[in-house]
Amino acid sequence: MALYSEKVMDHFRNPRNVGVIEDADGIGEVGNARCGDIMKMYLKIKDDIIEDVKFETFGCGSAIASSSMATELIKGQPVSEAMKLTNKAVAEALDGLPDYKMHCSVLAEEAIEKALEDYFEKHPEKRKDV
Repeated sequence: MALYSEKVMDHFRNPRNVGVIEDADGIGEVGNARCGDIMKMYLKIKDDIIEDVKFETFGCGSAIASSSMATELIKGQPVSEAMKLTNKAVAEALDGLPDYKMHCSVLAEEAIEKALEDYFEKHPEKRKDV
């Protein structure tokens, strides 16, 4: 059995939504000191819909694939749905990750959570809408 699924390899080799959103409505950055992975997520939100999402990740293939898949899962979704994204959903969408790489999907979830927290800090009136 291969260590990584075809989806993990595809998102690692061809990551979606890489980059920076200069006028982002929410930015979240997280890292794992033990493995050295760092993720930064940028959100562009209009009418409570995530219109655009970009990421920058410094880390292993699983970290890059998790970031890429997480952005695909929330792009075009209502903020309320993005708030429900779990690391398990990211890992499942990638057709699984090795146990010792699950922390990468956790980082993706946490980066999105931080970006949404930043958005709500900038727009406290929006928190009641979700």
